[in-house]
Amino acid sequence: MNFLSKTLALVSAVALSSCGYHVAGKADLVPQSIHSIAIPAFANATTRYKLTDRLPEAISHEFIARTRYQIVTDPQQADAVLRGTVINFVSYPIQFDQATGRASGLQVNVTMQISLVERATGKVIFTRPNFELHDRYEISVTSASQYFEESSPALERLSRTVARDLVSAILDNF
Repeated sequence: MNFLSKTLALVSAVALSSCGYHVAGKADLVPQSIHSIAIPAFANATTRYKLTDRLPEAISHEFIARTRYQIVTDPQQADAVLRGTVINFVSYPIQFDQATGRASGLQVNVTMQISLVERATGKVIFTRPNFELHDRYEISVTSASQYFEESSPALERLSRTVARDLVSAILDNF
């Protein structure tokens, strides 16, 4: 290689190494000044009340498991506050057991308004006015609870799914 080729190769290598590219899941975009987060009860704009009861606990567990943040109960003692409102919750059967005719699979769609705000300054760290989750779940055809919104284990699974996706979105700012 001549001098010009070597120079171009070196310049290209330097430019590519500093392009700011990163792998998803590695960037924590919450400011370093945030050490504690409060997650008060979520508001509910739907007729389904059980999901909002489970979400703060599931999200708290997900933050504790995956991050360095301390989860506190009092918003006045936190560096940031995560607030949410469930604005839509729809579940409907998508699969049926051929022997019994009962639903054996459900599609669940949840829409929430989410914001993580730095308490001291009021600065919005993360916001999603229409945070959506779509998932499919199998349900037992022998269970007395045939509807997703009445099934406690199903709502626990949904809460964990929402928590996982929400914490990932906050950490990666997607």
